[in-house]
Amino acid sequence: MTEDRLSFKEMCAAFEVTPRTLRYYEYIELLQPDREGRSRFYGARERARMKLIMRGRRFGFQLEDIRQWLLIYENEGTEAQMQTWIGMADGQIKELAEQRVQLEEAYTELTDLRANVAKELGLK
Repeated sequence: MTEDRLSFKEMCAAFEVTPRTLRYYEYIELLQPDREGRSRFYGARERARMKLIMRGRRFGFQLEDIRQWLLIYENEGTEAQMQTWIGMADGQIKELAEQRVQLEEAYTELTDLRANVAKELGLK
């Protein structure tokens, strides 16, 4: 094992994902590890892609959107990828803002309902 490559197990541990998740990312062509027999090894490129995938998932992007965004870099370069990222980020920011409003409304409604039921029961 060389320092610049991670095994399948090391990659799972490094990014705190299950083997099933990592295999799925390969299946949908987000990752393309080097293969030696049945073993898989992940170099700097795949680790960088995984970092971007994990960040995109944290922000709520769909895997297909992430895959398309990563393809832009390969086909059109960094500037095109960054331009696309701005548009994707704008859309996701809007989506998250809408979700925030819905969450705040649900929180307020649940808090009020709980208070009313507790009041009826003579509780705090």
